[in-house]
Amino acid sequence: MKKLGLLPKLLIGIILGIIIGTTKIEILTRLLVTFSGIFGQFLGYIIPLLIIAFVAPGIAELGDQAGKLLGITAGLAYISTIIAGTAAYFVASNVLPMLIPSGANIGGTGIEVKAIFELEIAPIMGVMTALVTAFLLGLGIASIKGKTMFDFVKEFQNIIEKVIDNIIIPLLPIYIAGIFAEMAFTGEVMQTMAVFGKVFLLVIAVHISYLIIQFLVAGSVAGVSPFAALKNMLPAYFTAIGTQSSAATIPVTVESTKKNKVSDEIADFAVPLCATIHLAGSTITLTTCSLAVMLLQGTTLDFGQMLPFILMLGVTMIAAPGVPGGAVMAALGLLSSMLGFTEAQLGLMMALYMAQDSFGTAANVTGDGAIAMVVDRIARKK
Repeated sequence: MKKLGLLPKLLIGIILGIIIGTTKIEILTRLLVTFSGIFGQFLGYIIPLLIIAFVAPGIAELGDQAGKLLGITAGLAYISTIIAGTAAYFVASNVLPMLIPSGANIGGTGIEVKAIFELEIAPIMGVMTALVTAFLLGLGIASIKGKTMFDFVKEFQNIIEKVIDNIIIPLLPIYIAGIFAEMAFTGEVMQTMAVFGKVFLLVIAVHISYLIIQFLVAGSVAGVSPFAALKNMLPAYFTAIGTQSSAATIPVTVESTKKNKVSDEIADFAVPLCATIHLAGSTITLTTCSLAVMLLQGTTLDFGQMLPFILMLGVTMIAAPGVPGGAVMAALGLLSSMLGFTEAQLGLMMALYMAQDSFGTAANVTGDGAIAMVVDRIARKK
């Protein structure tokens, strides 16, 4: 097993988890769910520290370019997110009416599998607090050229890297096995996906199409083969499918991004930043699923009505990284206030979104690699 790469280990974890959950081996499923719960708590604790450890020294190492590259990265991430939502609207508005039967219904099975015990590990700070702290430290160190503080954040980064290499990466396949075992055991996700299978496939198709476009653009800008670059990002894609969290996938995304000839400084800076603000995959999913729910209720919206919703999604979902399903939770207020969703429609929306949340996250993190390639190219020209 030690000789296997991360991607094969992740695939093995997914397969074993599905087998254990499907065969209803309750004690094994509960053991895996217990481990996943504890490990998930640890991930939640480490994520804010990870953001500070990577973003702060990454910005500081950029020196005089820090402020400008920060703005460029944030701008690229937001533009990518809005383009993704816009593309999803035009595809979904033309394809969904041919796919969705009137009166379709969804719901869970009511089956539950509980952990043997739970352990709560509260994070020191929230994700947004960590991000602002990292900005402040990085830009401040770059401005005053403080050697003592720079050495401190670099040593802190080394500590977090040790945690990643010796704890998170080795245990990640087991964590993912637990997630898939629970999904297979309860059957709730499969039931939801069975009813909305066509919508699900449409969302995945738009995800993949948009990723190809992203890497065609990034590859041409960076002078790298787009399909080779996309292949290098597969470990991050599959990790995100299991973790359902852009932030929790940061270590793998950084590692995959560096294989695309992105400098360590840019990868360590851009990827954690984009994990928080680049949500193209989630925007595609939310746009498509919201249109699907409206069609089920016999209503539609034109692009002029949907555009403000898409523009606000790019801002509102910044609070979502690190929490599986966080994007749809952050969007509930917009769905209600801007699209007029009723309580029943919000329930349909959450069920449909959660069925494929992991794939939206996977599209997010994979696209982060494309953003990093473009930012790296811009930095090299400075």
